[in-house]
Amino acid sequence: MTSIEGNSPVASAVTLTTDNFESTITDNGIVLVDFWASWCGPCRAFAPVFEQAAVDHPGIVFAKVDTEDQQELAATFNIRSIPTLMIFRDQVLLYSQPGALPKAALEDLIGKVEALDMDAVRAQIAEEQAVPAR
Repeated sequence: MTSIEGNSPVASAVTLTTDNFESTITDNGIVLVDFWASWCGPCRAFAPVFEQAAVDHPGIVFAKVDTEDQQELAATFNIRSIPTLMIFRDQVLLYSQPGALPKAALEDLIGKVEALDMDAVRAQIAEEQAVPAR
C-alpha cells in the first residue's frame, strides 16, 4: 500500500507484464485482472470501481494489464474488447468478460468467487477434460 501526501493508505493495483503475469497468478489465491488502455473511456470509468474494490478487499490481488504496453499478453488471452475483467482463483480462470462493471456487480462477483468450493471446481474441470470430444 502506498500513501498519497499523508492521507490514509490506498491500495494500488499491481501492474502485470509478460514477466510477472504467471508468477502473480501462481503465487496468489484470488487475482482480478483488468485489461485496459489509457485511451479507453469505459476503462477510465471502471478504474475507480476497481481501485475501490482493491481497498475493500486487501486479501485479493488486483492487477492491471495495459493492452497498449503489453500487446503480447493481451494477444495471449485473446483480448478483443476492453475493459476485460478476468478472475483467477488457485490458478483457475473462473471469469473472463469484457465490459465495465458497476460496483454492486463487481462486489457480487467477488463474493461468488470467494464462496466457490474449489475442490468441486477442479473435479468438474477434470471430468470435462476426461470426456472425449465429439
